[in-house]
Amino acid sequence: MITVHNLTKTYGENTVLNIDNLEIPKGQSFGLVGNNGAGKTTLFSLLLDLIQPSSGYIINKDVQVDQSEDWKPFTSAFIDETFLIGYLTPEEYFYFIGELRGRNKADVDALLSNFDDFFHGEILGQKKYLRDLSKGNQKKVGIVASFIGNPEVVILDEPFANLDPTTQIRLKGIIKDLAAKEGVTVLVSSHDLIHVTEVCERIVVLNKGEIVKDIHTSAETMKELEAFFAG
Repeated sequence: MITVHNLTKTYGENTVLNIDNLEIPKGQSFGLVGNNGAGKTTLFSLLLDLIQPSSGYIINKDVQVDQSEDWKPFTSAFIDETFLIGYLTPEEYFYFIGELRGRNKADVDALLSNFDDFFHGEILGQKKYLRDLSKGNQKKVGIVASFIGNPEVVILDEPFANLDPTTQIRLKGIIKDLAAKEGVTVLVSSHDLIHVTEVCERIVVLNKGEIVKDIHTSAETMKELEAFFAG
């Protein structure tokens, strides 16, 4: 589904990402972990063509992402609040994303009805602009908006941050179902080793821009990750 080939990103003399090869198959729940500055957000930004690689390239379903926009109809993401439009209400934003993805209001409403528990009565019908919502509620909007249009690839950067424990638990169930039941390729970055171990069947550890571990999740994964980061 997604392949990375000889990918680097440098700023001046500083190389922030250097990945020779990485393959993520369709339907995999893929976790990306690492300390601050490891290159996680850089990799996701390159996947979304938000920045240009210094060398190498990424293929998403046979499309080279920095050469064509044909990957956009089947790929979605929520990286941070800059993806939102602050002067819209959540409903207006959801319908706007729906239009971009060829969905009418009825389609969007049908999707939103599946997330009542996730919204916890704090998103829809509140007559608030996105800019006036808490960081956690802004994140809820961005995450659910990334599901509009039945994407085949969903990219979420630090999705558990700023969410209360109840919402984190619900989000873990949503991510698991996307990959296991719907065959969506889900990429998640997180500083929370527990969450990413629970939801991802595979975890890649980045350190100073390079892959240092590639783990298929098992009962021993948490201990392995803790030992690495403690070392």
